[in-house]
Amino acid sequence: MSYVLTIALVPLAGMLLLELINMHRTGELTRLLGVAKQTDLTFNLMTVIATIGALIGVVISYYILRTRPVYLVDFQVYRAPDSWMATYTRFMAGSRKCGRFTDEALEFQEKIMTRSGLGQETYLPPAVQTVPPECTMGNARQEFEMVVFPIIEELLQRTGVHPKQIGILVLNCSLFNPTPSLTAMIINKFKMRSSILSYNLAGMGCSASPISIDLAKQLLQLHPSTYALVISTENITQNWYFGNDRDKLLPNCLFRVGGAAILLSNRRRDAWRSKYELMHTVRTHLGAKDEAYSCIFQMEDSERNIGVRLTKELFAVAGEALKINVTTLGPLVLPLSEQLLFFFNLVARKVFGYRGKPYIPDFKLAFDKVCIHTGGRAVIDEIERQLQLTNDMVEPSRAALYRYGNVSSASIWYVLAYLESFNGMRRGDRIWQMGFGSGFKCNSAVWRANRNFKCLHQAWEGFNLEEMRAHLASLPNHHNKKGS
Repeated sequence: MSYVLTIALVPLAGMLLLELINMHRTGELTRLLGVAKQTDLTFNLMTVIATIGALIGVVISYYILRTRPVYLVDFQVYRAPDSWMATYTRFMAGSRKCGRFTDEALEFQEKIMTRSGLGQETYLPPAVQTVPPECTMGNARQEFEMVVFPIIEELLQRTGVHPKQIGILVLNCSLFNPTPSLTAMIINKFKMRSSILSYNLAGMGCSASPISIDLAKQLLQLHPSTYALVISTENITQNWYFGNDRDKLLPNCLFRVGGAAILLSNRRRDAWRSKYELMHTVRTHLGAKDEAYSCIFQMEDSERNIGVRLTKELFAVAGEALKINVTTLGPLVLPLSEQLLFFFNLVARKVFGYRGKPYIPDFKLAFDKVCIHTGGRAVIDEIERQLQLTNDMVEPSRAALYRYGNVSSASIWYVLAYLESFNGMRRGDRIWQMGFGSGFKCNSAVWRANRNFKCLHQAWEGFNLEEMRAHLASLPNHHNKKGS
């Protein structure tokens, strides 16, 4: 339905063009012009002029109303220096030495760490690992600068785009939002132009990257021949929890340093060098429901330590959000056969009282690769089960969780970087990125590869896949299924 106007105008333009060609072939146009020279304008000549005017109007309308393509030229993810590495031993040593946690809280953290699916080479900022921790505003700014500035520099250098060529800047960072804003820090650092459209999205959670992509997409429809720079990151320094509530200690064990910079373009001449074209974005928000709104909630504990609480309803809410999101996404991407099977199953259950299981469409027919938000080992396992994905499709997400932890909204870009590094892309491959976050939200972005390529990202240099598989296989309740 989004293209109904174009679908109607193109045949109309064709009919009008054929009519003009026919009038020229039969000589009617020539006769009309001869008559017009000797007499006043006739009705037929008026018809010719109206036809030509309508044809011109249709052509102009088509170019004005058509959707501009959105290309992903390239992207860059952050790899912290080895001095930031947080092994299990170093993490637990820092937690003990800071003197803020009880023995029960320390035991809980150690238990979560060993079962989380995180490896020994994730990263935490120096301010958190210092004894005692120095979680100041200055250190939080320094963490942002050290994560974001290098990936922007690398991205712009590799693509050959000058900072002043960027017309749109969208950044999402949930929990750290100083004044001046983080987008202002980037504009100041790279001396971007004064007319740049900048947006600083806060509090949007781990699903914010598809939201930023969607916002950039809508802006690129309004501004022709423009580059958009999207930044997805999270700040750890000022958001470390120093209390003893278990439901707020989980983020300490899972969240780690990371960031991604993505360069988008609507210039058709960039199609040849771009990696992907954006096909769809689908956003689902369950904030109207109290249990969904409060299942991830930043608050104080009884001792006024600020932390992010994760409730036991989180998995049920995430499952509902995913169901609604894929129901919206399905008709856009699934083959007709899968849509018909889903429809007939729905009619059988709702109309004829069939008591069988709801039909789950086979999304393996719609996508070649999947990037799941690395919210945790259980999150990835549950999505694998609900969508009936193969182990091969979800292993890149497990690898990102193992190597980098939960890097919030940037996690789907680490998964995509893994796919480019080890699997490569073929022209026409369809990639599904899905993120989950507070609110509660489930958001998707669908990309199509523009060309064949395989490139090793610095973030994945030296990664030992077999070591990860052995570690995950040793964990309790691991879904150790072979891909098909």
